[in-house]
Amino acid sequence: MILMEDIIRDGHPTLRTKAQELKLPLTEEDRKLANDMLEYLINSQDPELSEKYGLRPGVGLAANQVNSLKRMFALHLEDDRGEQLSFVCINPKIVSHSVEKTYLPSGEGCLSVDRSIPGFVPRYARITVKFFTVDGEEKKLRLKGFPAIAFQHELDHLNGVMFYDHINNANPFEQVENSFPLGDE
Repeated sequence: MILMEDIIRDGHPTLRTKAQELKLPLTEEDRKLANDMLEYLINSQDPELSEKYGLRPGVGLAANQVNSLKRMFALHLEDDRGEQLSFVCINPKIVSHSVEKTYLPSGEGCLSVDRSIPGFVPRYARITVKFFTVDGEEKKLRLKGFPAIAFQHELDHLNGVMFYDHINNANPFEQVENSFPLGDE
């Protein structure tokens, strides 16, 4: 089981290193890592388990964050219709995206960052993505809103990019061109 002490923190060199593509079918070790990452997210959103094990709630977790340079991440969140999305992405890619951008008015957070970093993080409002499941099945999804933001946040981790790299340092809350705050669609 992954715990908070297994998640590396901001400043660790692995967070700034590009993860490597995985070969399919996955090894047992890689399958276990994928399942453990998803289990962390599910447990972290359960009030009893998160308190019992001291887990910070999260909606996404990339392999880089548990000090593994493998191109995979887990997501566990609800879409704009309240439907549960819960899956692991192996070798994920964005194949197309909207010109329009969006951002979370409250900013983004990260399990590897222990402080609040205020500012707008511009993301594509709508994306089409491809990835493989843990079982090697290729998936293609269209995401918008919060799931699209979370997917881009985790994909950034696999490329050694942190969310705050996207914040305008001179003016963190400057209106992002051709964008809208999530929730104001």
